[in-house]
Amino acid sequence: QVQLVESGGGLVQAGGSLTLSCAASGRTLSTLDMGWFRRAPGKERELVSTFSRSGAVLYYVDSVKGRFTISRDSAKNMMYLLMNNLKPEDTAVYYCAARGTGNILYNYWGQGTQVTVSS
Repeated sequence: QVQLVESGGGLVQAGGSLTLSCAASGRTLSTLDMGWFRRAPGKERELVSTFSRSGAVLYYVDSVKGRFTISRDSAKNMMYLLMNNLKPEDTAVYYCAARGTGNILYNYWGQGTQVTVSS
């Protein structure tokens, strides 16, 4: 079983930065594809960024390209999302997610961390 715990959310002004962290336990990152999702008020959950178990960055949603950077520290079993030049439309609950080998869907989820960007 994989446990994921996010941290680092908060309130920030537009143009500011935040770094989200996701602590994984139960399996090493080298056995998991991992990603960040977000759900804004009144909207569907959206995939923000992912990387494969090998550490290759696979995807950024267009709206965050050039502003967000996904990374991981395998030694600490941690994943990060550095968010720069934040915009009010980035306001959402951000979730860390993971899937094991052979899974199409992300089947492990954190509890979420709120990011609020004020204009």
